[in-house]
Amino acid sequence: MRHPEGLAKPQQPDPTAEAAPAQSAAGNLPVPLIVAGLALALLAGEFGYSLLGNDTWLRHPGFTAWQTVVVAITVQALPFLLFGTLISGAVNAFVPAELFTRVLPRNPALAVPVASAAGVVLPGCECASVPVAGSLIRRGVTPAAAFAFLLSAPAINPIVLASTAVAFPGSPEMVAARLAASLATSAAMGWLWMRFGREDWLRMPARHSGHEHGRSRLNEFRLGFQHDFLHAGGFLVLGAMAAAAFNVTVPRSVLDMFAGSPWMSVLFLAALAVVLAVCSEADAFVAASLTGFSPTARLAFMVVGPMVDLKLIALQVGTFGRAFALRFSAATAVTAVTCSVVVGWWLL
Repeated sequence: MRHPEGLAKPQQPDPTAEAAPAQSAAGNLPVPLIVAGLALALLAGEFGYSLLGNDTWLRHPGFTAWQTVVVAITVQALPFLLFGTLISGAVNAFVPAELFTRVLPRNPALAVPVASAAGVVLPGCECASVPVAGSLIRRGVTPAAAFAFLLSAPAINPIVLASTAVAFPGSPEMVAARLAASLATSAAMGWLWMRFGREDWLRMPARHSGHEHGRSRLNEFRLGFQHDFLHAGGFLVLGAMAAAAFNVTVPRSVLDMFAGSPWMSVLFLAALAVVLAVCSEADAFVAASLTGFSPTARLAFMVVGPMVDLKLIALQVGTFGRAFALRFSAATAVTAVTCSVVVGWWLL
């Protein structure tokens, strides 16, 4: 595979591109932030009761059960989300991208597992991992290693592993299984790209990620943290609401139809992870709430979600192009499910 700089000529970055995603001008708030605000207002039950009285749908047992589950998932996951986005913003603003080219082996086949393992010590959320991977490619990192890091950083960083341990108390094997399956998936995808990836699928990104000379590092940290926390927080609330609705409204017979089959349960929760798009710092709490499913199925939910979901596919389309995103996401989903099943059979 030729040097990544031969893929396409980088465009000049727009000086306004960095600040635009993080800005929240009046009347143009991010959709997830609006949803989160509405959800928090809705969850203020006592205020709703005082306005609408006791004989309303807010007193219905089904709604109160839904409300309890949403609050429980959100409150448990919020500290991990906050800490994770703080670290992600700090890495993006203060760690130079050139560091990766110095520490990675020159042999691409060896650089892939090293880049995968780097996700353990260099945390990042899903939203940050895509532009960071693009920045690494522009600075000379082989695409295979950059894509391995893209998949591993939001899946196996310390915040994610700690949140998994809290969500599954007394089950260290679930933490080990998540680490092993995610590492295997990210490394496998890096090697698959080396073998089968084509340069004409990949559009080189123009947007910069990380520190630029002449810009305030503290300001970049503030903008990065603000963007990641507001968007990931909105998706967290959406995921908590969907998981709670799933637990409260779906009949037990439907759950038994999927949960009773080992293969159907894994595929169902893998597809659910793609649709819910819960941030990786919080998805363990959503998985733990899906008590009707097997440990392997819940492992698949936690492995697939940080690597393939709707918002990640959209980010990849915008950064690397549609030809890359569709192929890479489909291959990642198949690889993640396969690794989850193998690791789940082995450890769970």
